[in-house]
Amino acid sequence: MDPNSIPDINLFKHSVPAQLRFNDIDILGHLNNTVYFSFYDTGKAYFFDSIMEGGIEWRTVETVIANVDCAYLHPIFFGEEIEVLTRCKEIHEKSFVLQQLMVEKVSGAIKSACETVMVSFDPHRQVSEPIPERWRKALEESMR
Repeated sequence: MDPNSIPDINLFKHSVPAQLRFNDIDILGHLNNTVYFSFYDTGKAYFFDSIMEGGIEWRTVETVIANVDCAYLHPIFFGEEIEVLTRCKEIHEKSFVLQQLMVEKVSGAIKSACETVMVSFDPHRQVSEPIPERWRKALEESMR
């Protein structure tokens, strides 16, 4: 994600706290780059669960990640209170784009930004398919 195209923090309605563990920290004293994706995945899971009526059936594959673009803007240090903000940016026929931010709760500083393309997917036929209506409705509603 281009650091110059980071969305306004006020566009995000959904947030979840991220718990930094000691083993998430690298030798330089900041959050290891691979852990960011776990935090973003957790943010996506809680976002989907909050917008989908009746929640998500986690044993059923309905969407897969097609692309992730992450910008590391400022290091995250152990002890900082980090929140993961998530929003749906756009919806297409078979895909949608999520934007996420990692924000330091006290200062509001944006530490990282991520954009993920998710594709509606049929695991039995191994093909993309149109976004199911319940997903489309939930995503559209989340954008209002």
